[in-house]
Amino acid sequence: MNTHDYKELINEAQKDGIYRYVVASVVEQNSQILILKRPQKEFMGGIYELPSGKIEENESLIDALSRELQEETGLKLKEIKKYLGYFDYQSKTGKVTRQFNFAITSDNVQKIELSEHDSYAWIGVNQLSEYSVTENVKLILENFLNGVNQ
Repeated sequence: MNTHDYKELINEAQKDGIYRYVVASVVEQNSQILILKRPQKEFMGGIYELPSGKIEENESLIDALSRELQEETGLKLKEIKKYLGYFDYQSKTGKVTRQFNFAITSDNVQKIELSEHDSYAWIGVNQLSEYSVTENVKLILENFLNGVNQ
């Protein structure tokens, strides 16, 4: 998928009446995925999620993906391997939000530096039930870890 195709993802969301967007990174190492635990006192506190965040006004999906990954984990985006699909949810402000999910690579994944989360874990497909993740994230991770194409 090239940059032009990423712009089409936003166009499709707008056709669906959705104007708030989040990008998420599926970072894999040795068949395990990085998940981050939200602080208990925040919206949806205590759940695990992918490194993710809101796309700012006039920011591209790629720029947002890179910025959010670095802000939340200290990791740098090396390569976008694959677009993994999207899901829609209602944000804490009540706005319908579309989350675009991407499999990415990063260097130096052993050096996670958290700034917005309580902890992190590297999990495999058989461990998903041990962590509190939303059904949407669970489906993205199951499909990715089982090699299902979106």
